[in-house]
Amino acid sequence: MSFFEPEIVSPKRRIGAREFDFSRQVAVMAIVNRTPDSFFDRGRTFALRAAVDAVLAAAADGADWIDIGGVPFGPGPEVTEAEELDRVIPVVEAVRAASDVVISVDTYRTGVARAAIDAGADVINDTSGLQDDALASLVAESAAHLVITHSLASPPRTPHPRPVYRDVAGEIGGFLADRAARAVSLGVPPERIIIDPGHDLNKNTRHTLELCRRLHEITAIGYPTLAAVSNKDFIGETLDLPAGLRLPGTLAAVVLSIVQGARIVRVHDVPAAVSAVRLTEAVLGWREPAYTRHNA
Repeated sequence: MSFFEPEIVSPKRRIGAREFDFSRQVAVMAIVNRTPDSFFDRGRTFALRAAVDAVLAAAADGADWIDIGGVPFGPGPEVTEAEELDRVIPVVEAVRAASDVVISVDTYRTGVARAAIDAGADVINDTSGLQDDALASLVAESAAHLVITHSLASPPRTPHPRPVYRDVAGEIGGFLADRAARAVSLGVPPERIIIDPGHDLNKNTRHTLELCRRLHEITAIGYPTLAAVSNKDFIGETLDLPAGLRLPGTLAAVVLSIVQGARIVRVHDVPAAVSAVRLTEAVLGWREPAYTRHNA
């Protein structure tokens, strides 16, 4: 089978208590948003107990990694740093006490990142694209990994209507390579950097479809690449489906991402994604079947 296998910086990594070999393994990252206005779950995991239960259920369903967020990416009602801390830190503390699953916190605020690492988070997922050098410096002083995501909104959560790209994959790749180099210059070891091209983040559906076609150009940069495609609007607009009916499209996008070199996939429906990812690993020759009775 033809697929793209990038040369990855330090493919064998210890993230928190888990070991990964990104040369032949894909990590499944589950999404748990402690927000009242998530585009997908509409506040289903906003209550603390619901958020913690959702994280532990995702881990039991096979997720390697949980991404916890307290602030939506897009514009909306202001969430102060104090509110974000109140939403995120109790979840991190409760999950860390109960599980060795990798915990990432989706934040662009250095203060929240510091508290999250102190509470037991293993990764800071910065969807602002490293707009604050202090965040990189903080991660450099810790043992945490850093996810650098492509986005254009500056400052974060401000409108960026009708984005224009002349070469969407080329521009995103250049941005990520530049921001990764900046993180290294601020002390973050290359072996603790992950990149995310930011499907749909300040991109329209045609931009994201082209990014999907050319994802190998992003993974070729050499850092483990996170593909956050789950239930995104590009799937809904392409297939004319609301958020609750986008699972088949999500799984197609997940598999297409993996065969172009993505090594972490961020998803809402963990059992379905785990099955799709593990089967893809088996087809690529990275994983043995659970058993082989058929025609044996």
